[in-house]
Amino acid sequence: MTRRSLLPALALATAAIAGSAQAADGAKLFQLQCKTCHGAKSTPMAPSLAGVAGRKIASLSDFTYSAGLKAKTGTWTDANLDVYLAGPSKFAPGTRMPTGVAAAPDRTAVIGYLKTLK
Repeated sequence: MTRRSLLPALALATAAIAGSAQAADGAKLFQLQCKTCHGAKSTPMAPSLAGVAGRKIASLSDFTYSAGLKAKTGTWTDANLDVYLAGPSKFAPGTRMPTGVAAAPDRTAVIGYLKTLK
């Protein structure tokens, strides 16, 4: 193998390691900030976040969403999750989520973790 042919493989391996570390950091943040309300299953307090990445916004049948979230269209992309976590009431006025995740690196980590929830 040449050095040139190793670079793509090295880049993929580096991204996988970084993604794993990011998800681990996100898991810690989730435990501290999100788990109080969000569990493996939806509750009257909050929807389940299992499978949230890529899911249609406000689409679980076992949770009653706020009018602000029901009015949203699209799916929970990384970008939508980031904007929502940065300011829930700005993204969806009337949402019942009381707080967001202020720091961009923390939001990125939490989103990485959310993508592991199936």
